[in-house]
Amino acid sequence: MMQTRREFLGSATAAAASLAFSKSAFAAPVADSAIGVQLYTVRSEIIAEPARVLAAIRKIGYQTVETFAAQYTRPAAELRGLILDAGLTLPSAHYSYADFDSKFDYAKELGATDVVCGAEPSNLAVSADAFKRFAEQYNKWGERAQKMGMRFGFHNHNFEFQTFDGRTGLDILLAETDPKLVWWQMDCYWVTQGGQDPLALMRRYHNRLQTLHFKDRKPGVEVSTVPGKTSQHFTEIGAGTLDFPAIWKYASSIGIKYFFVEQDTTEMPPLESLAISYRNIKRLLV
Repeated sequence: MMQTRREFLGSATAAAASLAFSKSAFAAPVADSAIGVQLYTVRSEIIAEPARVLAAIRKIGYQTVETFAAQYTRPAAELRGLILDAGLTLPSAHYSYADFDSKFDYAKELGATDVVCGAEPSNLAVSADAFKRFAEQYNKWGERAQKMGMRFGFHNHNFEFQTFDGRTGLDILLAETDPKLVWWQMDCYWVTQGGQDPLALMRRYHNRLQTLHFKDRKPGVEVSTVPGKTSQHFTEIGAGTLDFPAIWKYASSIGIKYFFVEQDTTEMPPLESLAISYRNIKRLLV
């Protein structure tokens, strides 16, 4: 039977409404300012040509960045100026465990409100007692950061998911740290590589989450808590197996403000990789 024009328009409207509903059921709209870049992704390029690379990141569409430890050879005011001149903001900065103590004044001048320890020393992360010692140090750094008007957090890899008498290293870190002083920056890839479910951990530790790292994981690879190259199966956002719409929906519902795209290694020039991830994020999360 032939449809009338009114019937056709009615069915098209219904289909569009159904599509809009199905999208909203999976993800809330993503704010442009929420999606940033962890600059470790472009580490070689940005050390050599910071202004050019920051401008290229802004041109892709990213509005925020997170710095990494090797960038801090230049004065903080100079680095901050380069970022702002590119039209980018800097809500978060990574520092290394080894010299975190010496970086608080630099972090304050840099202007980031979140200061993050990039990793515990993996060669020492071999026992429950080791993770308790890390937690003790994190409490001290968290207290110092709070006094300076900043928020301290730590970033995970996969070795935090080793188990010790039924508890993971991450469980120990979060149990042994003061929730008023120490936050967790969840790396979705490394959670998954460590054999865990990002959504389940977000629900369990929702009140401890600081920001998230977005990176995707190739299909058909084995999970492992062993650090190093054998656990590196990175790919662009939307080309792997992580359910970013579901992660985004839950994270945005609990007030997470920033999501940093990071890809530790890429099979193409890093800026091309970041462009693909950005386009896929905009496609998946709207």
